Amino acid sequence: MRRLLTGIPCALAIAATVLRPAAAQTIDLASSKVVDLSHPYDANTIYWPTEPTGFQLKQEHKGFTKGGFFYYSNAFCSPEHGGTHIDAPMHFAESRWTNSDIPLDRLIRPAVVIDVTEKTAKNADYALAPDDIAAWEEKNGRIPDGAIVLLRTGWSARWPDRKAYLGDDAPGKVDNLHFPSFGPEAAALLVAERHVSLIGVDTASVDIGPSHDFLVHRTIGAANVPGLENLTNLDQLPATGALVIAMPMKIAQGSGAPARVIAFAPR
Repeated sequence: MRRLLTGIPCALAIAATVLRPAAAQTIDLASSKVVDLSHPYDANTIYWPTEPTGFQLKQEHKGFTKGGFFYYSNAFCSPEHGGTHIDAPMHFAESRWTNSDIPLDRLIRPAVVIDVTEKTAKNADYALAPDDIAAWEEKNGRIPDGAIVLLRTGWSARWPDRKAYLGDDAPGKVDNLHFPSFGPEAAALLVAERHVSLIGVDTASVDIGPSHDFLVHRTIGAANVPGLENLTNLDQLPATGALVIAMPMKIAQGSGAPARVIAFAPR
C-alpha cells in the first residue's frame, strides 16, 4: 500500500492514494473547500429507537480554580450507534473488523456521491438499485475501485426532527420506520464489483427504514466494508472529485463509534 498522505508542497496540497496508483488524487487546498459532513452531538442527537439512552454531557468544572486560572471540563456518555457514526463490519458480521481494526486507509479515500433526491421525494422508502448505479456511471464514469460511495437522499434536512427523520418517534419501536437508503442488490454490486472501501448515507441506516433483515448491513459487513450513517451536507459535494476523511473514535472492540467526517471538495 502506498502512502496515503504525502508532504504538502508550499502547504497547498494533500495527496491521497487508493488501491490502484492510477486512482491517486491530489487536493489543492488553495482551490478546495472543507465540508463538514457531521452532525454535532447534543441533547437533540437522533439514536436508533432501541437505544435506551442518548447523548449525555455532564459538566465537571467550569470556572476559575484556586490557582486563579480558568478551567472547563465535561464528561460524556453515548451509545455507539447514533448521530454521525460508523458501523464497523462486525456490527452485523461475526469475526469481521471491529471499530479499532478498520485500517486508516479505508477511511481516507476519493468519494463519489449518488443523488437520489428526486426519487426519495416521491418514495420515503426508496432503496438504491443497480439501475441507479448504472445511470450514475453512464454519466460520470465507472466508480473507481476502493472509492467511498455516499448516497444523498436529502434526509439530513429533516434533522433533528425525530419523527420526520425516522418516520416514527415512538420510543423503542422499529416497526414503523420510513426513510430511504441503499438496497441489498446495489450494496452487493458495490462491494463485489466495485470493491468500495466504505459506504455512507444521510439517513439513520444503510438499510431502508422498513428493513427487518438488514441485508445491506450484513452484505457490507461480510465484505469488511464499514458504513457511515447520519451524514449531512452531501449537497455540498460534487458527484466526483471530493476526498473524504472519516475519523471515528478508536473504541477497542467497538461495533461502531461516533465519527467526525469531512470532505475536501473543489470550490
